Amino acid sequence: MQKLAEICIRRPVFAAMIVLSLVVIGAAGFFRLGVDRFPSVDLPTVSVRVNLPGAAPEEVESLIAQPIEEVVNTVDGISELRSVCGQGTAIVIATFKLDRNLESATQDVRDRVNTLGRTLPEDATPPIIQKFDNDSTPVMTIALSADRSLRELTELGDKVVRPQLERVGGVGEVQVVGGLDRAINVWIDAERLAAYQISISQIRQAIERQNADVPGGNVTTGKEELVLRTLGRFTDPRQFNDLVVANVNGAPIRLRDVGRVEDGTKEQRSVARLNGVPTVTLDIRRQSGANTVEVIRGLKEALPRVTSQLPADVKVEVIRDQSRYIEAALHEIQIHLVLGSILASLVVLVFMRSWRSTLIAAVAIPCSVISTFGMMKALNFTLNSVTMLALVLMVGVVIDDAIVVLENIFRFIEEKRIDSKEAAKEATKDIGLAVLATTLSLVVIFLPVSFMSSISGRFLYQFGITAAVAILVSLLVSFTLTPMMSSRLIRVSDVKGGHDAPASRRGFYRYIDSAYSSMLAFAMRHRIAVALVSLAIVATSVPLYRSVKQEFIPTNVDEAEFEVSVNGPEGTNLAVMNEVITAMEKDILETPGVRMVLSSAGGSFLGGVNQGSAYVRIAPHEERTLSFGKFWTELKKGHPFNAFKGNYTQQDVMVEVRRRLQKYAPMRIGVRNAQSFNFGTGGRTDFPAQWDPKLGIHVT
Repeated sequence: MQKLAEICIRRPVFAAMIVLSLVVIGAAGFFRLGVDRFPSVDLPTVSVRVNLPGAAPEEVESLIAQPIEEVVNTVDGISELRSVCGQGTAIVIATFKLDRNLESATQDVRDRVNTLGRTLPEDATPPIIQKFDNDSTPVMTIALSADRSLRELTELGDKVVRPQLERVGGVGEVQVVGGLDRAINVWIDAERLAAYQISISQIRQAIERQNADVPGGNVTTGKEELVLRTLGRFTDPRQFNDLVVANVNGAPIRLRDVGRVEDGTKEQRSVARLNGVPTVTLDIRRQSGANTVEVIRGLKEALPRVTSQLPADVKVEVIRDQSRYIEAALHEIQIHLVLGSILASLVVLVFMRSWRSTLIAAVAIPCSVISTFGMMKALNFTLNSVTMLALVLMVGVVIDDAIVVLENIFRFIEEKRIDSKEAAKEATKDIGLAVLATTLSLVVIFLPVSFMSSISGRFLYQFGITAAVAILVSLLVSFTLTPMMSSRLIRVSDVKGGHDAPASRRGFYRYIDSAYSSMLAFAMRHRIAVALVSLAIVATSVPLYRSVKQEFIPTNVDEAEFEVSVNGPEGTNLAVMNEVITAMEKDILETPGVRMVLSSAGGSFLGGVNQGSAYVRIAPHEERTLSFGKFWTELKKGHPFNAFKGNYTQQDVMVEVRRRLQKYAPMRIGVRNAQSFNFGTGGRTDFPAQWDPKLGIHVT
């Protein structure tokens, strides 16, 4: 490093090009980086889902879950295997060790499940094997609402909206939720069936046999070959009435003789409303690795075109939008990044009292941060909360090396009164080993974070790499650009004071030096007492650590939105849940600050109907919290004190909602922040609910 510094002092263009090349690469990579809230994490979880319509949980467990568990249990690397069985549904979840490759583990599970073949019941649906992907969280939710039937809304959402949104770049899936799918219902009269002595299975077999297109082979005629196909599938629901289901005493019995056919919908298992109006929602998921903000921007550009093709009374509204929080959070982080850089430079200016020295040290911050973007692009990192946190923390770190080298050069010029080029060479040589050791010690602290053998290590992988690269770039800058600029910008004539009375030892700094010397002398005279106090302070960290609330992701974040979950007693039907959710929705809408409520009843992941939820959006931050913008607006109106009135937080609204919903016993109610990160465990683990004996409900 010392030789590199000497070369850079003699060859300033070479030094500038070394750093500038990294800056150019980083700047180019910055505009190609994806944007997301959290890093993409491969969690070692694979699920197998099989449906058996009409089966009880006990039958599902014995006929579906146990055979699947027996074959999946032979897969190598499983740390935990569990199953969840409900009415007609079985989900087997395999959690693997962190060192197991998730792609190969998923394939191994798929191979084992395929060996079951025909051992599963005939009515069971084909097994669905999926690996958990935290990218599968919907990036946007759109609601269709109108004074129309749910069937019409479902048709519009499935046939008009969904195909066009799927064409947007980066969109992986658009799922219609809360609708009613079309179905041809056959209603059988049990008394007529008994009179004709026909079983219900005969009717089912007749429909399956006659409502089908059957291949008829091919026919060769002259120079042509024709493919024959027997068209037996009905195109009009009324044609089912003429279907012959049996022959009794030589007379054909048609379907209309024992029942009727209805062009209707499937059984309703869920209900959704937007501010009390029946609605159908569309959950939009992005492709793995796609830029979240760019996908959402493309969807918003496509919405006007989609809306123009819908009837005038159908309202399309964006309910959830991940880009709102991501853009707001990244904007705040970028502001703090810039402000931190400016404040760090001002601190250098205060103590060095030289704009030239401040410029030399301040250059290290943008060079290190911008150059890091190149590495992030090369490793497919994204601009997310973790990587931006690393860059913000590094603002005060990357400037340290430059300050140490600069201060030593400044001291050589100030005290020894030697030429700036010679001072840069000698000072860098004098302090080089210490700077190298300090920087590598920081790298040793941050880099191992990326290789922790836990979920935390997976989550913080990008944090450790980003911080380590920024520190290493700052080391390069301190041995190339800092000595070169110091040798060119700092002059002996600009440094005040002489060998006996340097400027950095006079004035205010003399008092700092005197105070530190006195404290150091006191500590040396009372070594045992100082050591005991230090040990006592270290010992207090143990109880303090245990008393601090521990969580993987920060909770109680004011995102201007939250969720309400409702769990009814087992056996509660959809009508009762719908009635409860409707009443709760009214109470929530009457809560001050609430702007929108999207509620749903039924439709749980196991097909149960005793669950419900509500997505609540409140007023934006700028309307309900004190900020400089709000104060300035009120000041221009002549009422500056109004900015301090009527302010409230999301937690205040959540507390009021809890108070209003405590009357809905025996329903278990939870009010919590919207889902931020799912760990693939079949549930939410970042917002633990607790029972509040005073309120009589579950709160978080």
